[in-house]
Amino acid sequence: MISAVINTLNEEKNLARAVASVRGLADEIVVVDMESTDNTREVARKLGTKVFTHKKEKYVEAVRNFMISKASGEWILVLDPDEEISPKLAKILKGLPRGGRKDSSGVVVADYYRIPRKNIIFGKWIKHCRWWPDFQIRFFKKGYVSWNEVIHAVPMTQGKGLDLPEKEDLAIIHKNYSSLEEYLAKMNRYTSVQAEELLKNGYVFDWKDLIKKPFREFLGRYFAGQGYKDGVHGLTLCFLQSFSELVLYLKIWQKQGFREQEIKRSEIKNEFGSLIKELRWWLRKELTWLKLPKWR
Repeated sequence: MISAVINTLNEEKNLARAVASVRGLADEIVVVDMESTDNTREVARKLGTKVFTHKKEKYVEAVRNFMISKASGEWILVLDPDEEISPKLAKILKGLPRGGRKDSSGVVVADYYRIPRKNIIFGKWIKHCRWWPDFQIRFFKKGYVSWNEVIHAVPMTQGKGLDLPEKEDLAIIHKNYSSLEEYLAKMNRYTSVQAEELLKNGYVFDWKDLIKKPFREFLGRYFAGQGYKDGVHGLTLCFLQSFSELVLYLKIWQKQGFREQEIKRSEIKNEFGSLIKELRWWLRKELTWLKLPKWR
């Protein structure tokens, strides 16, 4: 038996699409709602799902284990309300528990599967910027995967895992950020939680991180992650992710009382000098595609 579990918070417009995508795959569909103020719960009931309520949380990882506990299936599919399962992926997943990869004794080898995720951001499938293949552990035997309730945490696993192929038709379709307003709203919420986590782990604000963290986030996504291949979308997303890092460390500075720190001219020179060297290295590496004159 396969249970699909979906977490919701004011998702009346998205939920029907997510539920429809797993209708032929799941034997039961469980919706765990975090005190929505719209008609999400009513929509969920009309769709024939099992509906449970959980107190509102700032991020979904804090609810994952509760969701799983409400499912009665041996196999669990975790889905967000802004995600869909393609017909081909549904067919593949439906066959895995019953006739998937097996060892010589006929026992299914994998206890959990990582599935690629196709992120649609600002109306475009982002194929680079470290947004693809964006593997997610979303299909597993109950009891073999759990979450430690830390934001954006990778789930804890036991047993053996397998990856599905990096193919578009085998990916979870994620209708991610549809507007700048949505991105900025989530960024504001996520960075507040991340700042609390860093402080809890003993991080002390260092002004150098206001330079290093955003700059390297941009380099990592735009050059190492080949974000330039996604055109204006890629450039925009890499800048936004870089800005998110800046906001994160500014929030930590704020939480620690806006403490003054002396900044020497030599330190500024060293920090920017090091980062400029990294930028030059990436420009040389990607020189052929960018068609820029050689940096002297």
